[in-house]
Amino acid sequence: MIKENIEVRADGTAEFSSADEARAFLAMIRADAEKLTRELIEASGLCARQILVVGCSSSEVTGNKIGKASVPSVADAILDGMLPVLNEKGIYLAAQCCEHLNRAIIIENELAERLGIDVVCVRPVPKAGGSFAAACYERFSSPVAVEHIRAHAGLDIGGTLIGMHLREVAVPVRLSVKALGEAPIICARTRPKYIGGERARYN
Repeated sequence: MIKENIEVRADGTAEFSSADEARAFLAMIRADAEKLTRELIEASGLCARQILVVGCSSSEVTGNKIGKASVPSVADAILDGMLPVLNEKGIYLAAQCCEHLNRAIIIENELAERLGIDVVCVRPVPKAGGSFAAACYERFSSPVAVEHIRAHAGLDIGGTLIGMHLREVAVPVRLSVKALGEAPIICARTRPKYIGGERARYN
């Protein structure tokens, strides 16, 4: 198990003890992240200018308990797989922070301005926000934090609870990729509510 090759530092972050193990595992994670992103876009019907919210526990990806062994290199590998695909499709990535930041969201400032969302002052780091949100903050062109978003689809890696940032109504999406490393994944798309009762027409 990859967990046996993870060394947790005094500050609570972690890294691989073996460079060879790290290279092989990170390459696998990068490839799987790209594959599941492409599958999710197709299955959910995500279009340009829509939003994908992602919550990710790098601890869970390496077989550790969420919040106990945050691995920045794992978060970087996942982002390496996902971000080029999302940029290619013109889809916005919204990265959910951990509970220490009240599950705030990291997005591009351009999106916050377009949606008229109030920005809050915080910078995620691996042990307060999470490695994935911290990686997004470093890689985005003009990153900002907001408290809420209403995303069109979602990806939960490792049980991070992204539901509070999804539009109504959430619908489960099944992919061929069932886990990222050791972390189970749960995906969702959203659809408008059906209203009006038995006499209503929807098409």
